[in-house]
Amino acid sequence: MRHGHPSFPAEWHIEDASLVADTVAGTVYEVMLSDGASAIVKDLKPKVLEDSLRGADFLTWRGGIGCVKLLARSETMLLMEHAGKTTLRDRLLSHGDADATRIAAEVLLDYHRPSQTPPPASLQPLPRYFSSLFEKAKRDRKDGLTGPYAEAATIADALLAEQRDIKPLHGDLHHENIVSGPRGWLIIDPAGLIGDAALDVANMFSNPLDRFDLTRDEQRIAGMADIFAETLRRDVRTILRYAFAYGCLSAAWHDEDGNDGDRDDELAVAAAIRNVLRQA
Repeated sequence: MRHGHPSFPAEWHIEDASLVADTVAGTVYEVMLSDGASAIVKDLKPKVLEDSLRGADFLTWRGGIGCVKLLARSETMLLMEHAGKTTLRDRLLSHGDADATRIAAEVLLDYHRPSQTPPPASLQPLPRYFSSLFEKAKRDRKDGLTGPYAEAATIADALLAEQRDIKPLHGDLHHENIVSGPRGWLIIDPAGLIGDAALDVANMFSNPLDRFDLTRDEQRIAGMADIFAETLRRDVRTILRYAFAYGCLSAAWHDEDGNDGDRDDELAVAAAIRNVLRQA
């Protein structure tokens, strides 16, 4: 093993490893096992360890249906099937945005399939997931401020009070977390939530993150909402309301981190979604 790699559990029989990515959630390695098979190891970071372990519980529960297989886990490491190297972002670039959105919808139906096994108790319910938005809206109201956070919090309150089709959710679905390989299109890196299925498409409207030509395009937003509403058999306005609430939640997270640029980007997407919602 080359210098700089972590100490992998001996029972995983890892022969070689190369760094793939270093993210907020963890350091990712492509590894070769003793039988010659490729796999992925994610060395989890303390900042989001609880979220990552919830995601691991989701993968264990799902057992490879529509998602990457979790092969083994230690306290801070996950050994996973190598899902492939083609992301949905790659597909968007080669086949267009509408094609990528339809693939996301198909993958969603796959990993949302019913299970005979009860979901993990660790999955985070949506009221707790939206806590940063509710706190931000509360502070704004106290300061006499009006704006998108308060509006989004009111919408989120109403949505959470009338949740339907409650099931385990990926919680962070976007173009980099949908990957194609030998088993077809699969999801990776779930956040591990439980709640209304309509929440699970909300993050797609904000992605790809650097494609402002897409994420702020109201025609694109309306088209995505139509596809996801048809997929989930839900009202278009419900899809858009979740998308708007999520956009403001994401902005609230960035505000907590002092990341003004990403906060304002999310608010711009939320504003475009709100415009489409008003016309829906």
